[in-house]
Amino acid sequence: MKNHKFSRLLFVLAVLAVTLMLAPIDAFSQSKSAKLKNDKKKIETEIANTQKLLKQTEKNKNASLQQISVLRQQISNREALITTLNTEIFQLEEELALNVKLSQDLSKKLEYMKSDYSRVVYLAYKNRKLIDKVTFLLSSDNFSQMFRRIKYYSVFANNVKRQVELIEKTQEEIRVKNEEIVQMKAEKLALLEGKEVEIKKLELDRTETTKKAQELKQKEKQLASTLQEKQKKRKELDIAIKKAIEAEIVAANKKKAEEAAKAAKAKSNKNANTSSGSSEKTTAKNEIVLTPDEQLVSNSFVNNKGKLPWPVAKGAKVGDFGSYPHPDVPSVMIENRGIDILVEPNTPVRAIFQGEVTGILDVMGTKVLMIRHGEYLSVYQNLASVNVKKGDKVSTKQNIGTVAKSSTNNTYELHFEVWKNNVYLNPNQWLSGR
Repeated sequence: MKNHKFSRLLFVLAVLAVTLMLAPIDAFSQSKSAKLKNDKKKIETEIANTQKLLKQTEKNKNASLQQISVLRQQISNREALITTLNTEIFQLEEELALNVKLSQDLSKKLEYMKSDYSRVVYLAYKNRKLIDKVTFLLSSDNFSQMFRRIKYYSVFANNVKRQVELIEKTQEEIRVKNEEIVQMKAEKLALLEGKEVEIKKLELDRTETTKKAQELKQKEKQLASTLQEKQKKRKELDIAIKKAIEAEIVAANKKKAEEAAKAAKAKSNKNANTSSGSSEKTTAKNEIVLTPDEQLVSNSFVNNKGKLPWPVAKGAKVGDFGSYPHPDVPSVMIENRGIDILVEPNTPVRAIFQGEVTGILDVMGTKVLMIRHGEYLSVYQNLASVNVKKGDKVSTKQNIGTVAKSSTNNTYELHFEVWKNNVYLNPNQWLSGR
């Protein structure tokens, strides 16, 4: 009998211990689940935005290259969504199994608690004459013994009350767990159905991409000629941008040198004993001399590498950084110093970081805007209009202009670059993953 009671006690303690250990795990699981749902929401938003761009490009016969680029982006988005759904389903299955096990353990715990409570109530009833409270207290040998007996009755009553509360609490926990299980099963079913829908859409996108690729092959020569002309204009634009950046560095350094010389002359005039010669920091020709404030901005820009916002709130990347054969017209080599982002009409462009507008160029019918962030520059090309002027201080995500329409079709495409002094960098390494 004692062994049976002891095993019951051990079981109840074990259930309590498991419950306590699962508390932080459950909190971590909820945090992970919230992140997955947030990631899924972002990807779904991206898919919806890309779908709008696909409809936009379908209106233009000359936009087939953009169509296939956007389709590839859409396929990548759907694959990411399916991966996220798989992870969410797997996590949900783990949580579901855990909740089922916990519900079962709580039911066993409740069974033992009810059994023990019934036994206490039965024994109290059976011995009610022997343990009559008044008789029991009045039969005390002295006040000390009476006090101990009163305390005993109080503890006994409190324990019985506590046992009832624990039973009710456990019943409520079981009810909540069972509701969670039902909800999780429904959520899992919805996720599985959503996954099936996305797989079907993914297959349709892949079929459409294959179809478009075959159509492009039939007019490869025409596309190659168009791309080569576009590359020629891009090189001319690249040269113009680099010249403007180098001229801006020279002008800024010259201005700072003149200011330093004036300050040194003023100081020497105040103190005749001070040598007129001054030691100046020498800097490479194509590197800007930074003031302490500019150095802080530059350091902050570096610290935010990989976390900077995109220059547009939504859009699809249709041209990537680097030198590579065009994915659909391999005979043409692409030389891209930045990235190209297809957007909807009237899309506002935003600064990726705080800085100063150092140049606004009019090149080939559109505007190019340059913002300096210490020794770094962000360059926004193919703008229809700008909302700032040279010398303006801008903040992160500030609206600085709108994207212009392409000269060859009715689409809108922003070209974006990142530079360090006069050396261009890969924007993908600086921008966040959306």
